[in-house]
Amino acid sequence: MSETTPPSGLEAAFLAHRENLLRFLRARGAGEAAEDILHEVWLRVSTRESGPVAAPLAYLHSVANSLMIDRYRSQQKAQAREREWSAAQTLSGEASPHPSAEREVFAAREAARVLAMLDGLGARVARVFRLHRVEGMAQKDVAREVGISLSTVEGDLRKAYRALEEWKRHGEGEEP
Repeated sequence: MSETTPPSGLEAAFLAHRENLLRFLRARGAGEAAEDILHEVWLRVSTRESGPVAAPLAYLHSVANSLMIDRYRSQQKAQAREREWSAAQTLSGEASPHPSAEREVFAAREAARVLAMLDGLGARVARVFRLHRVEGMAQKDVAREVGISLSTVEGDLRKAYRALEEWKRHGEGEEP
């Protein structure tokens, strides 16, 4: 449709009943996809050559409903494919809550390397980090346990966090 040609036929009906079609789609369960489906209706109406339509509003409702059903079926098929793919990844047919043996071995090696790196920062820094992050002890309890001030605990943790950030930045902890 050019800028000088006024809309006619189905295009005019679409423009006149746009809000009605949007309410129709939302009432039928299209939710946030209603605007996208309405856009697809417009594309169909504005790009297809068609003859006169006796009941344009009914026709537009039918097109909108068909497009909504097509979208729903497509989503259902995609979800089914995803479930089938996930099931194929395990022997039982259900997604396993446990990591694979390969991932467990990698994680154990990685943890050992990280702890060795932390030990390189000094015994106190490594102990403070382990007590707080691994054992879950509160910082004030770590300070009491190690016999240092709370601000020293915070400083040691900052040092450990900086080292871990550097570790990540250099790709030391990437899976094979």
